[in-house]
Amino acid sequence: MTKDKEDITLMKGNEAIAHAAIRCGCDGYFGYPITPQSEILETLMELEPWKTSGMIVLQAESEVAAINMVYGAAGCGKRAMTSSSSPGVSLKQEGISYMAGAELPGVIVNVMRGGPGLGTIQPSQADYFQAVKGGGHGDYKMPVLAPASVQEMADFTVLAFELAFKYLTPTMILADGIIGQMMEKVVLPPYQPRLTENEISTKYPWATLGKTNDRKPNYISSLELQSEEMERINLRLQARYREIEKNEVRFEQISCDDADYVFVAFGTMARVCQKAVALARAEGIKAGLIRPITLYPFPTNIIQELSTRVKGFISIEMSAGQMVEDVRLAVSGRVPVEFYGRMGGIVPSPDEVLNALKTKLL
Repeated sequence: MTKDKEDITLMKGNEAIAHAAIRCGCDGYFGYPITPQSEILETLMELEPWKTSGMIVLQAESEVAAINMVYGAAGCGKRAMTSSSSPGVSLKQEGISYMAGAELPGVIVNVMRGGPGLGTIQPSQADYFQAVKGGGHGDYKMPVLAPASVQEMADFTVLAFELAFKYLTPTMILADGIIGQMMEKVVLPPYQPRLTENEISTKYPWATLGKTNDRKPNYISSLELQSEEMERINLRLQARYREIEKNEVRFEQISCDDADYVFVAFGTMARVCQKAVALARAEGIKAGLIRPITLYPFPTNIIQELSTRVKGFISIEMSAGQMVEDVRLAVSGRVPVEFYGRMGGIVPSPDEVLNALKTKLL
């Protein structure tokens, strides 16, 4: 993806998602305001893309309405997305499950805040289970991207649409509130044209705007009353998830080649842990960092490989401990796996994280 120098600008992570959505050919955004992601909707309304690209931007009457608008647009082969924060995404879960069952592409952005319940407007990473384990009903999964910078908020908007349409599945961008609110320089993606209805009909024959081989109209549904057929659909979906797990694992390694101890962290906590690695190395402690970029599919294999030659792992999260379960499954008891986290919107400092490593593993 080429990027133009004149597109470098300073903006919030939420604003970067809005700009990237317009530029990557998004047909429609349907959302509802909630802190700390409201700037996505606000920025889109300010930019008025319906006057330039024809992109629809609508504040729905509720989160439930918003996800069902995405469902309908996706059924037409349109590039559609929504965004919310934790309790708002809880309301969208039924629609996300429906989209997974109907094999429809769409993008959901969750800029996490603390919970449970209405909780706090401060940042959190406690929606890991909701996103990665499938917060709605049924045996579905979806790709989950975890940005750690404003640049990745823009880049992952493009990538999320690519994955959604490649695998015909909803795809989530899971960012904590700090990434949504912080300001950094970002290089925005180039503009991509929106597809015409004729192009959609040709490129996406599964869509309601397309036609089946016998030229009959398509009908989109996730309802199936016959048990054998419902099982066949589920088996097809599970095979697709295995393909995603095979092809789409993304992660970053920092100082792991000679590490004795490895932090595992995503989003803001990965940034904190990167500094903690530097502090540890300055004290002669060989620390490294694995940053999962895709939370699903999880980078199980690299953690398995490292577990054969390191002394231990520590999962650092802004939660009570959720991702740590997947780290432990990957390690399978070969070496200790510890956890350190804060809740309520409290962000651990690098010194605090380093002290947790010393206390729990050294």
